Amino acid sequence: MMSYYIDTLCIIALLSCLFITSSFAGPVPNVVSGSQKLIPTQISSRDSKVSLSSTMKGLRLRPPSSYSLKLESFSTLMKSTYTERYDSRPFRVGKYNWTLVVYPKGNKNDSGTGYISLYVAIDSSTLISPRQVVPADLRFYIFNKKEKKYFTIQDSDVWKFSVNKTMWGFPRVLPLSTFSNLKNGYLYDMDQCEFGVDIIIPPLFEKSELFSVTKSFPNKRFTWFIQGFSTLPSDYLSEEFIIGGISWNLRVFRNGFGAHEGKNLSLYLNLGPQELLKTKPYDKIYARAMLRVPNQGRSNYVVERPLDNWFSPQNIGWGYVDFMPLSDLTDSSTGFVRNDMLVVQVEMEAISSTKYFPS
Repeated sequence: MMSYYIDTLCIIALLSCLFITSSFAGPVPNVVSGSQKLIPTQISSRDSKVSLSSTMKGLRLRPPSSYSLKLESFSTLMKSTYTERYDSRPFRVGKYNWTLVVYPKGNKNDSGTGYISLYVAIDSSTLISPRQVVPADLRFYIFNKKEKKYFTIQDSDVWKFSVNKTMWGFPRVLPLSTFSNLKNGYLYDMDQCEFGVDIIIPPLFEKSELFSVTKSFPNKRFTWFIQGFSTLPSDYLSEEFIIGGISWNLRVFRNGFGAHEGKNLSLYLNLGPQELLKTKPYDKIYARAMLRVPNQGRSNYVVERPLDNWFSPQNIGWGYVDFMPLSDLTDSSTGFVRNDMLVVQVEMEAISSTKYFPS
């Protein structure tokens, strides 16, 4: 009888040991649901908010610049019952600590089952305030030994990390069937693979510029009455005038310029001396205008040609080397020159201005 009692106790003790062993082999259960306790940030992709067209994939030679993670026994993670994810050690990018997170069998809580899932998580303790948002461009890498390149995936939009959203990434980077096939080159030397990430925190711009165009002016027209036209120097400038807050002058070559000398009147609109003194090498001014030579005999007759150009310290003037034939000027019957006076006119239609911040 005593022997039976002792044997019974031994069996009970053995069963108790087995029960205790099995009790501590699984994850800590959630008291509320009775299931594995989930980290809220595990559901962290933008699959419902971002269209597929915003996701970019490709192959590149350059390795990851922020962090690289090489696994020499990928199958161990695949076979482990309770290893859902592998977290790298923290690494520093910018002012923050980050962790590269790999789901070898896919993040089932983010619709990633059957895929390699890749994420990065920010250490919320490195945020300076609970309200801080850290925008970051992410590019994830998987090395392909066959191609000797890295498969990359990224989004065209920035990811916004915060206390409430500490992890972002892609639940479906590569199908496991593609990744696990040794012929494809992602798993090499039987069981090795390499993942990586670029984290780029774009700085807020400190300098900017504002380009605007004015099309309405209090006085948009300047008329130049050139007295003693026949005795002018070959190259002659008008007085300086202001339109649209910019100083200008007109330039005329009475007998033409270059190959058109003796054949045509050459006429140009120039930036004025005052403007050139304050203009920086990178400044540019767009102007749309009309150059004209009115006929003094017939008020409804005018020779006009358009300007649509950018003015700068490198290109201070624009116009026409062959604005009109000299024969029309020398023939008094045409009416363009009266009492040895030629009338030249410019009418501004649009002028740009650029403001730089800080100035």
